[in-house]
Amino acid sequence: MSNPAPQSTTPGNAARPASATLRAATGRSAGAASVAPQTLFFPAAALHAALLLPWSVLAMLHLLPAPALLASPLGHAHEMLLGFALGVVAGYQLPPLPRARARLLFGLWLAARLVFIAIPGGLLLALALEAVFAVALALHMTPRLFRAAKKLRNQVLPTVLAALCVAAVVFDAAMLALTGTAWSAVASAIVLLLAALMTFMGGRLVAAEAAGQLYKQGEVLSPRVQPRIEAAVLLLLAAALVFAVLPQQDVLLRASCLLAGVLSLVRMLRWRLWACHGRPDLMALASGYAWLALGLLGMGLTPPGAARAAALHLVTIGALGTLTLNVMLNTMLLKAKQVREEQRIPLLATGLVAVAAVLRAASACAGADSAPWLVLAAACWSIAFAAAFVLIRRCLRIIATRAREASAKTQAGAAR
Repeated sequence: MSNPAPQSTTPGNAARPASATLRAATGRSAGAASVAPQTLFFPAAALHAALLLPWSVLAMLHLLPAPALLASPLGHAHEMLLGFALGVVAGYQLPPLPRARARLLFGLWLAARLVFIAIPGGLLLALALEAVFAVALALHMTPRLFRAAKKLRNQVLPTVLAALCVAAVVFDAAMLALTGTAWSAVASAIVLLLAALMTFMGGRLVAAEAAGQLYKQGEVLSPRVQPRIEAAVLLLLAAALVFAVLPQQDVLLRASCLLAGVLSLVRMLRWRLWACHGRPDLMALASGYAWLALGLLGMGLTPPGAARAAALHLVTIGALGTLTLNVMLNTMLLKAKQVREEQRIPLLATGLVAVAAVLRAASACAGADSAPWLVLAAACWSIAFAAAFVLIRRCLRIIATRAREASAKTQAGAAR
């Protein structure tokens, strides 16, 4: 998940006008009307994860009332993959945008969520809003990333992002068709696209952090990106995606996922994470990649049914939950200039997401007695992302306070 590093304080930065200092510190960058989309999408996505997804689980267990769509596996998958995941992707991959455009994109995402859960019979409108959002998101992300990709292997990122946005539109169309086979196949394809995205972005993030830490310790990490292994995993996931949407191809799907999981574990072991000392934040981030490898192995080892659903949740809860949580928090902590290694909330939240993943997988073995496991899993997930929301809001307040202080000091200096 390549994201620009936070700006450092340099003599050139110190000479900027107060308005420029304020914009840089608050995420506004290209002018008075430009904002960084993560300031909108990250807190909203964290709150969505903390409230809406557990609500959906409890509604399916008939423990809480909810709109019919949300109280169904279809609605739950929709909000997990297209609500939460696509919102985090938007916050991380969109460049700074004019304020009106950023708010329009965010408004489309938010309106789709609200219509989906709040307006009976509003499915068509919700899906239309979401389709417009997905197309607009692709148009704002992929052309820039294709132009920036100098090497062929770096074009994987915009390709996967474009495919993810297309799959979102297809998923919405499948929901309208109301055929279980259609939407479940597309949902599996979206999970595999997200797995490819995590392989590319998550793998590169972990590799860069591990290499930097080992360098500080006087060591050199040679196998960083490992492009051949990365390419093999991505090709296997592309094959698995094709097999997921074709009928009668489960054996090939399982073989592709199994090999991808094995190669992902090999790639992770070559980063020598056990040699990185004093970096609990790195271990938290890397655990997301470990969940990805385990989830792919599980998908390869399990037949369709409850066990396969448990394996899919190792990817969505374990890998996607852990990586998105840590990426959002690390991004905001860097912007707020907080020391990541000293933060406890990311570690506690990562641990809760791990417990949620284990409990959800265990529920597959509980049969008719799975409800307590699912409730506990939903509670752990909800607390983790509620804590993340609190920390993101705290970072935003720190950023705004420092921006105001910097502006006041600059104005006072100019007055003299």
